[in-house]
Amino acid sequence: MRIELTQRVIDVHVSYGPGKKLSIQIEPSGLVTVKAPNGSSEEGIARAVKQHGDQIAARLDAIERAREAPQLKEYQEQGKFLHLGKFYRLQELIDTTGLDEEELRLRLKKFYFASCKKVVLERIQGYQKQLKVAPKSIEIVESSTKWGSCSSGKQLTFNYRLAMAPVEVIDYVIVHELCHLTHMNHDRSFWRRVGSVMPDFKEKEAFLARYGQAMTL
Repeated sequence: MRIELTQRVIDVHVSYGPGKKLSIQIEPSGLVTVKAPNGSSEEGIARAVKQHGDQIAARLDAIERAREAPQLKEYQEQGKFLHLGKFYRLQELIDTTGLDEEELRLRLKKFYFASCKKVVLERIQGYQKQLKVAPKSIEIVESSTKWGSCSSGKQLTFNYRLAMAPVEVIDYVIVHELCHLTHMNHDRSFWRRVGSVMPDFKEKEAFLARYGQAMTL
C-alpha cells in the first residue's frame, strides 16, 4: 500500500499474521514492511505508519545517502569489477587501450548499459508470458535509488547497474516490475503475485540490500 507522509509518499509492504501487535521494519534495501494482525484495516495501518513518519523518513534518507556515497574504483587493467554476479578484470570487460581513467569509466558504463539492456530484453520475454502482461516500453536508465520502476503508463525502467548482479537477481527485479503492471501498490496481492513466480524473492532482495553499494561506478 502507498502512504503519504509529511514530505514524501512511501510504498509499504504489509504482512498479515496471527500476532496481536503491529510492528514496522525498514530493511537495508529501503523496503518498509508492516507486520499487522489479521483483520487490520488499511486505515489503521496507515495511521500507525504516519505516527512514526519522522523516524521512517530519517531512516530512508540515511539509506539513500549511503547509496549515493561515492565508491572508489581502480580504473586500471587489473581493477576488479562486477558483471552478472562475478568479478572480472577491467580488461576482460572492455578494451582499455590508450584510455585515461575518465575514458575508462565512461566506456565501462556504456558496456553496463548495453549488457543490462541485452539481459533484460532476453529474460523478460518468458516472464511476460507467464504473468500475461506486456509493458508499453522498456528503458535502461541511471538511478541512485531504484533498481527498477513501473509508471502508470506501463513504462518499465531498469537501472543499468543491474548488469553487475547475478542473472537470478535481475530476474527478480524484472518480475517485480512486471507485477506492478497489474498491482501498482506493494499490497498483499502484489507480493502474492511476485511469490507465485519467484518464491525465494526475499533472498534476491537481500542480495541487493547487502551488495548494492558495491554495484557502482
